[in-house]
Amino acid sequence: MKEIGIVAIGGYEEIGRNMTAIRIGHDIVIMDMGLRLDRVQIHEDTDVERLRPSELISMGAIPNDSVMKDVDGKVKTIACTHGHLDHIGAISKLAHKYKAPIVGTPFTADLIKQEIEAEKLQGTKNEVVTMNAGKKMQVSSDVELEFIRVQHSIVDCVFAAIHTPRGVILYANDFKMDRSPTLGQPPDFARLKKLENEGVLALITETTNAGISGKTPSEQIAKDLVWDVLMGTEETKSGVLLTTFSSHIARIRAIIEAAHEMGRKPVLLGRSMEKYWGTAKRVGYAPKSNDLPVYGRRKSVDKFFKRMMQEGKDKYLPIMTGHQGEPGAVLSRVASGETDYMIESGDKVIFSAGIIPQPLNKSNRHIVETKLKMRGARVYDNVHVSGHACVEDHWELLRMINPEHVIPSHGTFETHGKYLSMAEDTGYELGYTFHIMRNGQELLLP
Repeated sequence: MKEIGIVAIGGYEEIGRNMTAIRIGHDIVIMDMGLRLDRVQIHEDTDVERLRPSELISMGAIPNDSVMKDVDGKVKTIACTHGHLDHIGAISKLAHKYKAPIVGTPFTADLIKQEIEAEKLQGTKNEVVTMNAGKKMQVSSDVELEFIRVQHSIVDCVFAAIHTPRGVILYANDFKMDRSPTLGQPPDFARLKKLENEGVLALITETTNAGISGKTPSEQIAKDLVWDVLMGTEETKSGVLLTTFSSHIARIRAIIEAAHEMGRKPVLLGRSMEKYWGTAKRVGYAPKSNDLPVYGRRKSVDKFFKRMMQEGKDKYLPIMTGHQGEPGAVLSRVASGETDYMIESGDKVIFSAGIIPQPLNKSNRHIVETKLKMRGARVYDNVHVSGHACVEDHWELLRMINPEHVIPSHGTFETHGKYLSMAEDTGYELGYTFHIMRNGQELLLP
């Protein structure tokens, strides 16, 4: 029987820089290659193309994959579950070391190609292969990769099921059990239930919200929240600014619909807004028409603000970067008075995003919110629902697939511990069927 090893490369002690190697005999499937966004003050408008891999590794910004030198096997495939930077942001820095194709769903693959094309130092020649959810790919003679549809805060997100002679290894980063999404279809529950019959050897799962009780609300709830807040501002002549994740296409589409209902013209501001909306148009998740103004570069953003102040704030609904308070993002520049947009008493600023749970983000967000309030803005905080599973979603997945082993990832030791408390209620035992790993370790599955 072939030996199976799980190599924790990144993301097992922190939120971000996700990377896992799954070794089946001498065949290796790498899952994700991500950035740790807070380590280099990276945000959605920052480039790291000019930094070397060694610099980024020493900063703790990308996975330290030196452990792979001691892993006996050959990388056959690099598979990515979705297009967030903490899962694909290191591909342009590390993938060239492995002569293997990179596989992703259409939206993810398009973003990966953009990352590779933007890279200034590494010559990444890996083939980028597009595979839809519900499809399978032969990795080697007895290893198969399958993508299973799930929901998250970005479109085209999947679970990766690696089929081995000893059973399925399900890689579940990131997800929510959303049965009424506003874009795309619900998770493929029928396929997940069938996995139990095939035998799930191990589940590798995120624990980001494992300490939060209950079930993560549907994106439909977030849409209702956004509409409720925006419709409460339609009678006012004051300015309304909104910030959200550039990659959250479903949320942006809901905001655009609400803007039209209010009689305001939606405008996307920020380089990452331009990037993700352009990708969504190419892949078919956004209308291909060009009637929505999108301004990415700083000069064009500033030019728009100047025109907006002349024509009237009540004519527009700007949707911009800066929900984490990132220095240099559009909202941060507005809050600091670096644009022609003058915040006046009664102007409304809506944060349709939660704070990513890292100290730097909390600090930056606090600074921006304080600056906005000092200028007289009314701040609407956390008009948002998470894209990550809470404890009851995790419970549901565990009971649905009944894995022999559980390995928490994409979280801190604190969130792993919260997950363990829930898993113990389901019968898992730490050190035997539940395994907490550190970055750099390899676990041999018994």
